[in-house]
Amino acid sequence: MRKNFGCIVMIFKRKLYQKLLLWKNEREGKTAVLIEGPRRVGKSTLAEIFAQNEYESYIKIDFSIAPREVHQLFDDISNLDHLFMRLQFIYQVELKPRKSVIIFDEVQKQPLARQAIKHLVKDRRYDYIETGSLISIKKNVKDILIPSEETRYFLHPMDYEEFRWALGDTTTIALLRQAYDSMTPLTDALNRRLMRDFRLYMLVGGMPQAVEEYLESNNLSKVDEVKREILELYHADFKKIDSTGRTSMLFDAIPAQLTSNASRYQFGAAKQGMSVSQSMEKIAEMVESGTVSIAYHANDPSAGFAMHKDLERFKMYLCDTGLFTTLAFWDKSFTDNILYNKLLNDKMSADMGYVYENIVAQMLVAAGNELFYYTFPSETSHHNHEIDFLLSREGKICPVEVKSSSYKRHASFDEFCRKFSSRISHKYIVYTKDVRREQGLLYLPVYMTPFL
Repeated sequence: MRKNFGCIVMIFKRKLYQKLLLWKNEREGKTAVLIEGPRRVGKSTLAEIFAQNEYESYIKIDFSIAPREVHQLFDDISNLDHLFMRLQFIYQVELKPRKSVIIFDEVQKQPLARQAIKHLVKDRRYDYIETGSLISIKKNVKDILIPSEETRYFLHPMDYEEFRWALGDTTTIALLRQAYDSMTPLTDALNRRLMRDFRLYMLVGGMPQAVEEYLESNNLSKVDEVKREILELYHADFKKIDSTGRTSMLFDAIPAQLTSNASRYQFGAAKQGMSVSQSMEKIAEMVESGTVSIAYHANDPSAGFAMHKDLERFKMYLCDTGLFTTLAFWDKSFTDNILYNKLLNDKMSADMGYVYENIVAQMLVAAGNELFYYTFPSETSHHNHEIDFLLSREGKICPVEVKSSSYKRHASFDEFCRKFSSRISHKYIVYTKDVRREQGLLYLPVYMTPFL
């Protein structure tokens, strides 16, 4: 923790810190680093904590509140000595060559600063870290030269291991990894406890402000208020790129789309007069902002998914399942929120399995996977079969089926495995019960998803 204007601010351990450390030690100022990610995911905090720990001094320029004289410095950077002198005077910080870093926070508010990175990096006196909301960056860089001297990292919401760290638990995930590697059952009693812990993560989510509120108050109603504030912020951002409100409608429709069990995102009423290409453009902007993830349909379920993905046939997920649970019941107050009570008490009905689908998507993305799914016609009925997720591993594919209940029935999964048996490496049923093997299938509790 650290003090900030008399308040206590919680500092959470983030895995991206180690990548920043590698960048600093290996690149040695040859590139700046750009931390991407959705709003309120902790980019600015991570950048400043890294600067405090790894440099003798730093200047943090928050372009959302920086005075005009700071903005004007980037109108003309022909004299870098003058630029650095002015910055040191304004921020009352002594910069030391190769021992100091300058943070360009909310860099989308000053595109000329991002353009200057090319020349600042070439100078090599200091290191540079940029953070910002990409939903705004895209609109503000059309007339500037994007620097190629950037190492880009994406900061996701806190993954389950980071969440456990925040709760003071540094052992559970390592032990789960051992159990996964050996496929050792955990016992039903232990699994029930682990699932209770995991359902808390599904409710709170991985946005640092929501986690902080939970640790401070232990009150899920207050946590829900924080998540609603974050979603309102996203809506405000969407209005900046689309004053019609259509982007917000596409975003808000995600829970209903997953609930409908459709084989693709159906634009429907959310389209509101937009063409398919216009809708796709809005969705691409949401993806770039980091607020959503896309699972594309793999037209050919082989290891090279990227060569066969259908750009117009996809499913959409929220970046954070904590936000998802709030958005799913956006029109209800916390006390009326059935989903919260059902999740906490493990009373999820079959039609609420979409929450588990979203958390699996979130964890797969955080682990570095691109999302793909597959549908194919049934040979015995008029319905299509669907495989929730496909992973590529060592030239083979691994189908993944997500089950929140009724895990013994998986006709689509069985048919897919029969049809494409020669292409398949491992077959996973992700569900809420203990680890088990049965008839060539690996049944894994959902909290083991990051290990796939």
